[in-house]
Amino acid sequence: SVEPTEAGDYKLCFDNSFSTISEKLVFFELIFDSAQEEEEEEEGEGEEGDGWGEAAEPEDTLDVKIEDIKESIETMKSRLERSIQMQTLLRAFEARDRNLQENNLSRVNFWSAVNLGALAVVAFLQVCTLKSLFEEKRTVRT
Repeated sequence: SVEPTEAGDYKLCFDNSFSTISEKLVFFELIFDSAQEEEEEEEGEGEEGDGWGEAAEPEDTLDVKIEDIKESIETMKSRLERSIQMQTLLRAFEARDRNLQENNLSRVNFWSAVNLGALAVVAFLQVCTLKSLFEEKRTVRT
């Protein structure tokens, strides 16, 4: 969690100097709380040119209704933005877990093949050993 101290552009750097050969899966999330406040201020300035504020000025009840509607729309917008953030977070978790499962599946398949190969070799050796026990050994008499 980082609190910005200055206005402007920021850079994110992901250092992979530990191991540049192996693959990494990185997840990060950017949440701009102050951006929403700035948008609300800009929308407040834009109300003068909308025409809605001018049309609603003569009637106080209409003005209250418009303000209530705007407030409920803003609440809905913030809730939708939060749900989009949560869905993105869940998608990232699902992608990470899926990647882990696929890696585990490849490991299980590899070791299963190794075990199957070892089982085949042991079975062949056992058959050869049993065969050699039942063979008649002929000795040549002179």
